[in-house]
Amino acid sequence: MPAKRPPVPLSRERIIEAALHIADSQGLRRLTMRRLGDALQVEAMAIYHHLPRGKDALMDALAEHVTAVHAEPASTWQDSARAWCRASRDALREHPGVLALALTKPPKGRAAIALMEQTEQLADAGLPDAAQAVRTLRAYVFGAVAVEVQRSGWADSPADGAEPWRPPSAGGGSAAADTDFEHGLNALLAGLNGKRTETER
Repeated sequence: MPAKRPPVPLSRERIIEAALHIADSQGLRRLTMRRLGDALQVEAMAIYHHLPRGKDALMDALAEHVTAVHAEPASTWQDSARAWCRASRDALREHPGVLALALTKPPKGRAAIALMEQTEQLADAGLPDAAQAVRTLRAYVFGAVAVEVQRSGWADSPADGAEPWRPPSAGGGSAAADTDFEHGLNALLAGLNGKRTETER
C-alpha cells in the first residue's frame, strides 16, 4: 500500500485561505467556525490556537488580507497614488466575499501600516495633506469595487448554462469596469492636483 501523506500542519495562512474560499463561494454569512473546521479537516477548536479570539479575529484577519497592499514609490505622487489604487482594487476584487468586511472594519495591523506607508510616500513626493488624499482615494477605490461587484452578478446564482463568476486572476473582470475605474481615478487625481496647486499659491 502506498504510504499516506502526512497531514498538512494547520497554520494561520491555511485558515485564512480556507475562509476566503468559503466566503467567496458561499457568502460571508455561511462562514462559521464549524464549517471552516470541516473544510480544513480539523476540529473547530483547533482554529482557536491560531486565532484565540475566534470569529472576531478571523473577520479582522480577512479584512486585513484584502486591504494590506503595497506599492513601490514612483517618480511622481500621481503615479504612486495610481499604483496604490490599482493594487487595492485588485486585492478587493479577488475576494468579493469579504468586501463587506473591508468596508466596515477599521484598518489594523498590516493594513494600518500600509496606509501609513502610502501616506508617507505621497507626502514625500510633494502632495500636501497626504492623509486626507489617502482617505479620499481609499473611499473611491472601495466604492468603485462595490459597484463593480454589484454589477458583476457575483451574489446571484448563475442561470442554467451561464458561466459562474470568476475573479480577475482567473480571467474574470470587465473591460468596461477597467475603463470606468481609470476614468474616475484620473479625474480624482486631477482634482487633488488642482487642490495642491491652489495650496501652493
